[in-house]
Amino acid sequence: MNAKAPVRIAILAMPETSASVVYGMYDMFMSAGRDWAQIVEGRAGVVAMVPQVVSCHGDSFVAGNNVRITPDTSLAACMDADVICVPELMVPPGTPLDGRFLEEIACLRACHAAGKILATACSGAILLAEAGLLDGCEATTHWAYCDLMARRYPNVKVRMQRALVASGEGQRLIMAGGGTSWLDLALYLIARLAGVEVAMQTARVNLVDWNNIGQQPFASLARTGQVEDAAIARCQTWIADHYAEPSPVAALIQYSGIPERSFKRRFEQATGMSPLEYVHTLRLEEAKQMLEAGNEPVEAIVNQVGYEDAGFFGRLFRRHVNLTPAQYRKRFGGMRRAIQQVM
Repeated sequence: MNAKAPVRIAILAMPETSASVVYGMYDMFMSAGRDWAQIVEGRAGVVAMVPQVVSCHGDSFVAGNNVRITPDTSLAACMDADVICVPELMVPPGTPLDGRFLEEIACLRACHAAGKILATACSGAILLAEAGLLDGCEATTHWAYCDLMARRYPNVKVRMQRALVASGEGQRLIMAGGGTSWLDLALYLIARLAGVEVAMQTARVNLVDWNNIGQQPFASLARTGQVEDAAIARCQTWIADHYAEPSPVAALIQYSGIPERSFKRRFEQATGMSPLEYVHTLRLEEAKQMLEAGNEPVEAIVNQVGYEDAGFFGRLFRRHVNLTPAQYRKRFGGMRRAIQQVM
């Protein structure tokens, strides 16, 4: 790792959260950069992340699973953090939220306005929607809350099949689905902010199945980082909805209003990828989701994500994912179906 200040993470704990998720996240973040060198190389590792548990007033309370949580500090510390993580919200689907979580929601709005990353696990995404931060954005949450989110927040583009979604300007709104998806969320944040290799090491040390979603979403998104160039961030948001269109790079340049040469230079400087590489990444990620979730012929998926030549798509997919589309579907689609059968 480069010598740099560790990423500061605030984990928002409430009586409606469970201690296992709060402290599970805490342990994963503390492990990043620290444990691999200690276990494998016998030397002190460089801490990559410093988590804190925060609550509304910093007072001790009993969590949703009857375990007492003693926060490190209050909500005010969130403004000093780089990332605010919201664990699940243990309220039955459909429960009115009017008048509840007002201070937490105000904090999330302020942190988002300040340019911080907001990450939620499971039903925690409901707080982002309640704060109005997901309007016009793609989102995911626990499957039991997806219909509720779609009805209550019609401006949110709910993606029930997605296990993890990074959305909004600069992809600063990150949501994982239900249950133990907080593990995927933690690994994604480690990959994005501390590096893919650190995330891989953390997964190995903690025996986390890195392939639950697949390595490529972490690797590709981690390369983009947080884009500080506002014009490029706006273009990222636009291309997320238009990547399947013909000549997407030309359309993106036209949308940006920036001269082509300057645009390509700024885009690569901001994201680490050329505009064409970025479009390929978006298309491949969508194709992977479709391969996992359905039984459509590969040729149909190829056309839907914007390609005309199935042979070219197959070679590109194999190069980036290290599996053919058919192998990917068999491996990860089978896993998804097996899980759905017992739900």
